[in-house]
Amino acid sequence: MEISDRTLTCRQCESLFTWTVGEQLFYQEKGLVNAPARCPDCRAQQKLRMGLHERARTEVVCAECGDPTTVPFVPRNGTPVYCSRCFERVKESRLTAESSSSPA
Repeated sequence: MEISDRTLTCRQCESLFTWTVGEQLFYQEKGLVNAPARCPDCRAQQKLRMGLHERARTEVVCAECGDPTTVPFVPRNGTPVYCSRCFERVKESRLTAESSSSPA
């Protein structure tokens, strides 16, 4: 099934907002099955009311695929930074390389 941007109505402020393909993929990766009921602004306000403060995020370009992404830290100079999809691939390839090079 092909995923495309969806327009939803916020249950709190009743404004229309776009649930992007990237957000939908994030929901799938996390195993979340329901679409968001609130727009991003109302979700942020809800988190503040609940005491969940947004972590500072840094906009970067993935060193593997070149897509823009955000990370919850300030990258060091010279250290590659990956989007979540590429990070998983790099991590898996490193684990595979480590397990094949370790003595039996």
